[in-house]
Formats: sequence, structure tokens, C-alpha cells
Amino acid sequence: MGAIYLIRHGQASFGAADYDALSPLGFEQSAVVGAELKRRGIEFAQVRSGTLARQRDTAATALKALGSAAEVVEDERWNEYDHVDISRHHADGAPQQDGREYQRLLDAALTAWVESGEDGPCAESWPAFLSRCTAALAELAGSLGKGENGLVFTSGGVLGAVAGALMGVPDAGLRKLNRVTVNTGITKLVSGRGGVTLLSFNEHPHLEGETARLLSYR
Repeated sequence: MGAIYLIRHGQASFGAADYDALSPLGFEQSAVVGAELKRRGIEFAQVRSGTLARQRDTAATALKALGSAAEVVEDERWNEYDHVDISRHHADGAPQQDGREYQRLLDAALTAWVESGEDGPCAESWPAFLSRCTAALAELAGSLGKGENGLVFTSGGVLGAVAGALMGVPDAGLRKLNRVTVNTGITKLVSGRGGVTLLSFNEHPHLEGETARLLSYR
């Protein structure tokens, strides 16, 4: 049975002019998760990444540590929701200053975004976001042969929505799981005749012990 490994990107630049850039810590985390995948001895037939800089740079750094020359196929369906647009419409902008206060405002904004459904003011609605994420997963699962593994570099909101959808509660997944995802956490799905099943969520043993200083949520 093949597996699909979903990796959240490394730490981005919260509060900076360009949030999408990986921070120095983010590059360290990306190398460490690549080393963790190498330790597990996994070979990947398909590698995907969103088109955001933080996702692409995490992929490149992790694959280098993994020692893989696999081609990374970029697919914007793996991109994160537009937190700036959502915050603008549902949280009066939610400036990226204090992390806890920002999280509180973002949680409320995401709830409003979900509840507004297809008629919300944002450029991308919650149903559209969920549809593209699940479609990207279905496409990847369908492209894998028997026993083959896939690898994806994506973001916390995508992870929460996909994991929630696989458990039948996509809304709760976005609102509850998204906020606890760690940078470069590993979510493992198994793909077989019965479809795709969530096996583990947000694994991060590579960020414990001697590397515990690398653990971050934002």
C-alpha cells in the first residue's frame, strides 16, 4: 500500500514585509525534515509543492537533505488560503504583530469565512478552497502506482482542511487542526483500493530532543 506524506512548510517571516519568505529557522527546519525522511528510508515516485515561495523553498531544502533528485511538480491547488484577504474582510486587517492576538483574530476570521460559504466577500470562498485541496489530493493519489509513495509540501490550512475532510469534518479540521500544525510537521495518508485514509497527523519527532529549539507554530 502506498502512502502520501504531506509536509507543512518551514517557518515563514511573520511580521516582515514579505511573509512568504522562509526565515533562517524555516530553512533549518526544512533540512531537518528532509533528514527525517531520509532516516525513514522512503522513496517517492511523485513530489508536489504549492507555488508559494515558502513551500517551494521548503521542498528544495528538504529534498537536498533527503538526497533526492526528484522533480517537484508545482500545483497552486496546494497553496494556502489567502490570510491577508480573509483578514481584510473578516478581521479589519489583523496586523501581524503580537502572535497570540493575531491568532485570535485569525481564528474568528476563518470561522466567519467558513460560515459565509459561497457568498462571502473574499476572492476565494471556503467551498472553493476545500474543493481545490481535495481535488489536488485525489489527483495525486490517482497518479500513484501500487506501493508508490507521494510527497507534498504545503501549508497548515490545507493540512487541516484535508485531514478534516478525510474524517468527515472539514470545517472543524480547518478551524481546530490548522492552528496546531507545526512547521515541517508530517501528516501521513495511506492510499489503497478503499481510497485515501488519514493515518497520522502533524508528526514532529524530528523537532524533539536535540532539535527541540526548532519547534515553531508560526
